Amino acid sequence: MDEIICGDALDVLAGMPDGSIDLIVTSPPYADSRKRTYGGIHPDDYVAWFLPICEQLLRVLKPSGSFVLNIKERVLEGERHTYVIELILALRGQGWRWTEEYCWHKKNSFPGKWPNRFRDSWERCLHFTREKRFKMNQQAVMVPMGDWAGSRLRNLSETDKRRDESKVRSGFGKKILNWVGRELAYPSNVLHMATECYNQSHSAAFPLALPEWFIKLFSDEGDTVLDPFLGSGSTAVAAKSLRRCYLGIDVQPEYCELARERLRKVSPTELERIQASG
Repeated sequence: MDEIICGDALDVLAGMPDGSIDLIVTSPPYADSRKRTYGGIHPDDYVAWFLPICEQLLRVLKPSGSFVLNIKERVLEGERHTYVIELILALRGQGWRWTEEYCWHKKNSFPGKWPNRFRDSWERCLHFTREKRFKMNQQAVMVPMGDWAGSRLRNLSETDKRRDESKVRSGFGKKILNWVGRELAYPSNVLHMATECYNQSHSAAFPLALPEWFIKLFSDEGDTVLDPFLGSGSTAVAAKSLRRCYLGIDVQPEYCELARERLRKVSPTELERIQASG
């Protein structure tokens, strides 16, 4: 399945078979944003608008699959609206498991001055699943140990050589000795990536590296990756480059054509670059 469909996400999803998707990665229109592009949804109406779509996403996702939702609360009348928090609670009531939250740190966020806050340099990437056990390839996104390993692991204390239980009795612990001699470590849940907007002819394009990272982590080669709000096509491009199948949906014909054009340009060189990046 490699397809870009121009249409309303809810209508297209309703015609898809149950359990046909391995991974969903998407960034829907934020509340009251991109009005000229997507019409805009008032924050008070956002959950009611998005919940029927998520019901269909829950149906088409395989039990082993994951749903990664890139979203951010907007400011309304001087305070953060609570529609994202309300959406999380509503999705849990719908049957989704809120497994994790990743923070996308936007390294090149636009500078500015506001009377009661600073510039917005991060967005949520909410990870939902159907089941407690799901597909997760942690080793596919491991990172170099870093310079600290040379000094920290050189002289181990007695505590470092055994499992050191948490002092607050949380049940967590660590054994530093386990990491001696290793070149790679597991990453944190903070992703440091620059934005990509104007170079993709789309006002809200997320960086290609963002879907790449989640596709590596939550899917295998040959799996099907869905983006029901495809926009400029970054999720589909990342999926194709990583040898996954893709299905993209967008209501705007010009963005569907932009995505198709980007997909036509995916080359073996691009594939090699992504594979070499981790």
